[in-house]
Amino acid sequence: MPLIEVNGIKKVYFDGELQTPILHGVSFVVNRGEFVAIMGPSGSGKSTLLNLLGFLDDYTDGSYKFDGIEAKNYTADEIAKIRNQKLGFIFQSFNLLPNTNILENVKLPLLYSDFPESEWGERAMKAIRSVGLVHRALFDSAKISGGERQRVAIARALVCDPEVIFADEPTGNLDSKSGGIIIDILQKLHEELGHTIILITHETDTAEHAERIIRIKDGFVESDTKVAHPQRMGEGDLDK
Repeated sequence: MPLIEVNGIKKVYFDGELQTPILHGVSFVVNRGEFVAIMGPSGSGKSTLLNLLGFLDDYTDGSYKFDGIEAKNYTADEIAKIRNQKLGFIFQSFNLLPNTNILENVKLPLLYSDFPESEWGERAMKAIRSVGLVHRALFDSAKISGGERQRVAIARALVCDPEVIFADEPTGNLDSKSGGIIIDILQKLHEELGHTIILITHETDTAEHAERIIRIKDGFVESDTKVAHPQRMGEGDLDK
C-alpha cells in the first residue's frame, strides 16, 4: 500500500468572488522509503502541494490518501498526531525559536508528543548528533551560521522519528557548500535510516540528488521520472 496516494488533486483559493486555481488535477504515488523531488518554477504550485501533503492546508477537490486513509476522513486530533509523529518539516527560512539554544529548539516537537519527558534530552541529542552539531548543542541558535541553522531544523524534524520528511527549498538561503551538506544529510537519512524524503526545489542540480523527480508546471504534473544515477555531494557525516 502506498504511503501517499494523490489522485486528481485540485486547489483553488477564494477571495470573495475571486477564484485563483493553483493545482489542476495532480496525481502521483509515493511509496515508503522513496526520495522524491518535486520540482518547478516559482508559482508552479509545488509549495501549495507540499502544504496539502503535510496536512497544513486542505484540497478543494480530488483524493489524497495518507497511509491508505482519505485525508478528509481524519479527525482534527488524528491530523495533529500525524503532523507531530509521522511528518517532519524543514523550511527555507529555518523557523527556529529566537533566544533559545540548539537543544531547546530540537526538543520543541517533543512537547506535543507522547514520548515521556524523561526521554526528551536523549532523543534531542540523538537528532543533533545525526546532523553533526553535538559540539554546538548549547549554542544560541541566533549565533550560528545559516547552514548550521538548517541542520538544527533537520534535527528538529527528526526528533519524533517521522516516516516522512518534507523539505521545502531547504538550500534556498544557503551557499553552495552549506547546501551540499544539507542535501547529503537528507540522502543519508533516506539511505541509512530509511526515511521517506519529499524535497521541494526549483533547482535541477538539487533535484537530481533524489531517486525520482516529479516536475510541476502551472499546476499540472509535467513529468514523473526516475533518476538513473542520483548525484552525491560527499559532504556531511551522520556519525559525528
